[in-house]
Amino acid sequence: MRVLIVSQYFWPEGFRINELAESLVQRGIDVDVLTGKPNYPEGKIYEGYKARGCVRESWQGANIFRVPLFPRGFRSASRLALNYLSFILSAAIAGTWQLRRIKSDVIFVYAPSPLLQALPALLIGWFKRIPVVLYVQDLWPESLEATGYVRNRLAIRMVEWVVKLIYRRSDLILVSSLPFRGSIQRFSPSAEIVYYPNSVDASFCDPQSGLKPDVPALDEGFRVIFAGNVGAAQAVHVIVDAAQRLKEHRDIRLVVLGSGSELEWMRTQIQERELDNLFLAGRFPVQAMPNLLSRADALLVTLADRKIFAETVPNKIQAYMAVGRPIIASMNGEGARIVQEANAGIAVAAEDGAAMADAVLRLHAMSQADRDQLGENGKRYYRQNFDHEQLVDDLVGHLTKMMKVKK
Repeated sequence: MRVLIVSQYFWPEGFRINELAESLVQRGIDVDVLTGKPNYPEGKIYEGYKARGCVRESWQGANIFRVPLFPRGFRSASRLALNYLSFILSAAIAGTWQLRRIKSDVIFVYAPSPLLQALPALLIGWFKRIPVVLYVQDLWPESLEATGYVRNRLAIRMVEWVVKLIYRRSDLILVSSLPFRGSIQRFSPSAEIVYYPNSVDASFCDPQSGLKPDVPALDEGFRVIFAGNVGAAQAVHVIVDAAQRLKEHRDIRLVVLGSGSELEWMRTQIQERELDNLFLAGRFPVQAMPNLLSRADALLVTLADRKIFAETVPNKIQAYMAVGRPIIASMNGEGARIVQEANAGIAVAAEDGAAMADAVLRLHAMSQADRDQLGENGKRYYRQNFDHEQLVDDLVGHLTKMMKVKK
């Protein structure tokens, strides 16, 4: 079987699709990847690449076809729109040309924002007469409205029309969160939808195997770690609020590992509020994350108080469970439900700084044995529901089935 992966984001950008592609190759599957020039999350093209021109390279046995795109920039809605549109056009035109002699059997679309990146995949699938499997990580246009990037109702309606086309033309839709079903069925009632949760690389189950960077903020105290994108969707102001409320507890440290559009705002708040308990440690390669997360006494995941985010399960929940540390989930809906069902930590309402601070204090007051038990509960739930190898086998089954159905 030969699989064509279409994703705007791919290695060296740190997305789940990297591990999926690598595992497919390890199973003897030929993998081609149509993607853009890496520029996430800083918004600048990575060193060694140029925004213009097509590039062909390989990584871990996968063949990568890169098309030009406009870098996303920093906190600019117009540049982000150009980034999305440039990939769609480049992938549809240059990508189709690059792949003209590749005899793929099935297309797999990894679709975080923007969902519109499925359009060139549908075009290529039509040309090659092969099935398109869409893996939905983020709901559109709901996420556009929730993050505030698009407010014009006409523009939202146009996006809705395109999203409806994508759902109806896809041969199979995989969803990373169960509540996504209802939103997708609203646009395409007859779509075949299958729940397919995210996982993480096996290295997260063995935190001592990867890179072990020196991070002074993690050397002492009760360490609460937030890892990942620092943006509007994460409502990181709630972390600042909680840090303010916890200032008198001198041994409690809130440590942010990552970068994003709200990082400079957080840095300003630390200075203005004199928050010596909140540390911005920066962004680290994914190979370092298992070890860094394992140094935490508690791991923090946040999402804004929006309906769309209540239906979302951030991939970091699986990472946190695999590492085996207690979780504080400052969110509503499905992600909070999973943490509670696993008995892997404490879930509080989204954007409630007082509740978050209280959850930190509750974990701080627990014995080490009780915190370890929460971590073990999470690891057990991960093995039962999110095991990487089992989910890759399931994906191969879905792709094989659609290939045979199309034939």
